[in-house]
Amino acid sequence: MQAKQFFEELPGKADPGRIAGVEHTFVFDIAGEGRWLVELHDGKLTVTEGSDADGDAIFSMSAETFDRITERKQNPMMAYMTGKVKVSGDVKAAMDLQKIL
Repeated sequence: MQAKQFFEELPGKADPGRIAGVEHTFVFDIAGEGRWLVELHDGKLTVTEGSDADGDAIFSMSAETFDRITERKQNPMMAYMTGKVKVSGDVKAAMDLQKIL
């Protein structure tokens, strides 16, 4: 799945029960595809394409790695541990992302 399509569909797929109480911003920088800001606030998830804003945690990866993760063919933690995903910022916020996706 293309990153653009994934992020367009993400707000509709967010489970309000899982995101309740989570107050974070995440930036996804997907090489060759773009950059998206995902904000979780007051039980709502919003996505802004092309944002230059910083997030609590910033994830950088190739389009291929992103596709493999979203297709559940790649474990995100293993991708991070093997250097395929770079994370900067608040590591605790990055770990919270696992709870909601």
